[in-house]
Amino acid sequence: MSAAAQPRRARTKRLVRTLAVAGTGAAMFALPLIGATSASAAPAAKPAASAVYPNNLDGWIRQSLAIMAEKGIPGTYNGIHRNVMRESSGNPLAINNWDINAINGTPSKGLLQVIDPTFKTYHVAGTSFDPYNPVANITAACNYAYHRYGSIDNVNGPY
Repeated sequence: MSAAAQPRRARTKRLVRTLAVAGTGAAMFALPLIGATSASAAPAAKPAASAVYPNNLDGWIRQSLAIMAEKGIPGTYNGIHRNVMRESSGNPLAINNWDINAINGTPSKGLLQVIDPTFKTYHVAGTSFDPYNPVANITAACNYAYHRYGSIDNVNGPY
């Protein structure tokens, strides 16, 4: 390798490592910078679900989106956030003890107010089996919304 090519190669390696941490969305914008013409030309990134996320609503949504991307479940940050705020105001311990589900013995729980049978059916492997776990709740609810409505982004009212 020529001496002139070495600094460029080092910059490309740093950029690829940075993109692996940032995720595939950033990679799409940077592909022309490293001379790639498609996402398949970029090296495989470390699974984003193993990244460290803050223990708050933003982190829970971002972690869920990483898991969803790995599992092929569609959804966006805005779609999830909008539904979380409507369903629980961001409280992961929210429970609905007064609607028909509660009367029938299966109250809606967690950030996206999922009942136990729905949570169990649409649970996503690799997440907690606790419906109050924010990431598990979001991911299961988005999986349900995917199968029922095409995406959580298509849910604009109670579901």
